[in-house]
Amino acid sequence: MHKALVIGAGPAGLMAADMLSQAGLRVILAEAMPSAGRKFLMAGKSGLNLAKVAPNLTDAYPDACVALTAALSDFGPAQVMDWARGLGQEVFTGSTGRVFPVCMKASPLLRVWLHRLGAAGVDLRTRWRWIGWEQGAFAFETPLGHQKLRPDVTVLALGGASWARLGSDGRWAGLLPGAVARFQPANMGFAVHWSAHMAAHFGQPVKGVALIAGQHRERGEFIISAKGLEGGGIYALSRDLRGGTALHLDLTPDISLAEVTTRLARPQGKATLSTHLRKTLRLEGARLALLQEFGRPLSAHLASKIKYLPIVLQGPHPIDEAISTAGGIRFDALDDQLMLQSHPGTFAAGEMLDWEAPTGGYLITGCLATGRKAALGALNYLAKAEV
Repeated sequence: MHKALVIGAGPAGLMAADMLSQAGLRVILAEAMPSAGRKFLMAGKSGLNLAKVAPNLTDAYPDACVALTAALSDFGPAQVMDWARGLGQEVFTGSTGRVFPVCMKASPLLRVWLHRLGAAGVDLRTRWRWIGWEQGAFAFETPLGHQKLRPDVTVLALGGASWARLGSDGRWAGLLPGAVARFQPANMGFAVHWSAHMAAHFGQPVKGVALIAGQHRERGEFIISAKGLEGGGIYALSRDLRGGTALHLDLTPDISLAEVTTRLARPQGKATLSTHLRKTLRLEGARLALLQEFGRPLSAHLASKIKYLPIVLQGPHPIDEAISTAGGIRFDALDDQLMLQSHPGTFAAGEMLDWEAPTGGYLITGCLATGRKAALGALNYLAKAEV
């Protein structure tokens, strides 16, 4: 019986272990943390978004290479839904195309998945941290001391470099010199130096706006925090903003500039400007506060500022506060089966690969799809070796 090693027990590693065990291999699943799927569980804390039904799925993965595109083509949203149902978790698709398990949580799905893997003979070894190769063997620091394994094939699925407390610390990058693109935060918030009056709005959601970064325009919600701006609307543009593109807000996305100008021209009487804005444009609360923060003096070009308000960002939040990361193993260091060119028989999957995607199901789908593709690549490698 062939022996397979999977390093990392997040969604990509679990999928690879599942595929390899189903193919009849003896699988050891090594995880550095005390338990499996810690970031997966955290991702599901506010509702586990498994996938996004979209007409052009790969558009959400900028610079997707042939291998990633093929993985997503073979295992997209429809397959993710079937996979979840196979684990006894019924799913539903929301009005925005986002796919969730009915229970909304990750823990029931993970519990059944781990039980299935255990029943298939997968040997989960926690607190096993990979520290590199020694004389061709995979070396680990473990509760049993220094250990070495010599599998027939290996899938690396160690995650990216965010959320170190959950196991994704990127420490493995030093083990693959020359193959790793620099890590950068992705799907992260941005720092803002607020005036004192904004403190009253910390924690408030900003709804009913459009966010603009260069040619990209996004309708989405975000949060004003003491540290800056964060949330889905910001995350969707984080790649552009990280690169230095300026952020602007359209505070009345359903009202044209001409109509805003017309409404502002209505007699104000003795009303304050804030009251006038509330009555004519329903501009109040957090949206009004942002206008007052970044639009002064309000007396000049007010309509244009309402439609294209410049937001001064001080840079992204630290990488360990990011939901995910860009960077990782470059695709030119892999073949089209996700095998490391420098280490035949060793494949890579999940967030440790150099791909980036927004939140909204794309991240988990990408991890599952590449975990599956890496496992299939490992099986093909073994099949060719036997010929």
